[in-house]
Amino acid sequence: MTKEIVNAHLSNERVVTENTDAARELYNQGRYGKLTKDNAVQLSMIEAHYLLEKQRIAVLDKRGKEVKPETFMKKATRTEPSFWIRYSVYRDVRDRGYIIKTALKFGADFRIYDRGVKPGEDHAKWIVYPVHEAEHLTWYEFAAKNRVAHSTKKRLLIAVVDDEGDVSYWECRWLRP
Repeated sequence: MTKEIVNAHLSNERVVTENTDAARELYNQGRYGKLTKDNAVQLSMIEAHYLLEKQRIAVLDKRGKEVKPETFMKKATRTEPSFWIRYSVYRDVRDRGYIIKTALKFGADFRIYDRGVKPGEDHAKWIVYPVHEAEHLTWYEFAAKNRVAHSTKKRLLIAVVDDEGDVSYWECRWLRP
């Protein structure tokens, strides 16, 4: 059974689906985006690009013209220079079967739920900071990130993205000797 492609509209930095059962199914099954008051689904740019690449949505611009994935990536990167690095991590985590959501209120880029857990059913297990392999992280920055993870009762993942878009993960936890 092929999944129905959902139409979504791009306006500035927001992507909102049409109010359809197929759109709500994206939310219910994979927890993509968040439901709006009128039962559409508002997607982040990263979620929208992922679903666009997976051919689950069609993104339309203000004139109703379809936006291709390459064009969408260029628009998103203009708005957010680190978009490609963050997207590489998002795609890798989703492709591994985890639900990944933003974690701005935790002071991180993303939070990841263990397999089989949906947001609202239980808490996220990790918070994630995507970085490019050429970036430098000071001990002070590392300690701050670790403190945020510890204070939110989550594990810290540093997701290192190389030039090919491959991601390596480094998990950090507090240990009591």
